[in-house]
Amino acid sequence: MKTITFVRHGQSTANAGGLTMAHDAIPLTALGHRQAQALATALQVTPARILVSGYSRTHDTARPLCHKFSMVPQVEPLLNEFSTIDPALMQGMDGQQRAPMADAYWQAADPLQRMGKVAETYVEFDQRVCAFMHKLDGLPDQTVVFGHGMWLGMLVWKLLGFRSADSLAMRAFRGFQLGLPMPNCVVYQLQEAAPGVWRAQVDEGLLRVLREVSE
Repeated sequence: MKTITFVRHGQSTANAGGLTMAHDAIPLTALGHRQAQALATALQVTPARILVSGYSRTHDTARPLCHKFSMVPQVEPLLNEFSTIDPALMQGMDGQQRAPMADAYWQAADPLQRMGKVAETYVEFDQRVCAFMHKLDGLPDQTVVFGHGMWLGMLVWKLLGFRSADSLAMRAFRGFQLGLPMPNCVVYQLQEAAPGVWRAQVDEGLLRVLREVSE
C-alpha cells in the first residue's frame, strides 16, 4: 500500500500577521524554522522523493529533512498556495488589515473572480489541485510533499468526493477549510486503499510534538 506524506510549511511571517509580501517570497519565522527542525527529527519516514512548491517557505521547511537524508527537493508548481488576492492590492497591510479583503472575497463566492493580475480564480485553483491528484499514482511510495494549508484543505475536500467549483461549492469549501485542523507543519498521510482510491489521515503524534515546540 503506497503512502504519500503531506506537510504544511512551518509558521511564516504572513501566518504571524506580518506585512504583505510577494506570495513566493514569504519567509518562515524563527518558530517556523524550529517547527521544521522538529519535524525532520520526529517524522518516521525515509523519503523516496521530496516535493516542494515554488514558494520559499516550503523550501525552508523541507531543508532539515533534505539535509538529514542528503536529498535535493523537486519543485512542483502545482503545489503553490491559492493566490486569492494580488499582493499589490494589499501593499503595506498587516494581517489584521488584510482580513476584511479576504473575508469579502469569500463572501462574494464568485469562482471566476480574479483579484488582481497575479491572483488566480477559484476555478483555476480547483483545477490545479485536480491536476496534481492525477499525478499521485505516478509518485513513488514514501514521497514527502511540502505544501500549503488551503491547498491541502482542497486536496482533502476532493478526496471526500466533492467535484463542483460553483458558488455554492466555493462557500462550502471555505467553511470546510476553516474547520479542518491545519496548524503549521501538520502532517497528513495519504494511503492508497485501492488503485486510484486514496484516504487521508492526520499524524496526531506529530501534532503533539509541534504543540510542544510552539509553547
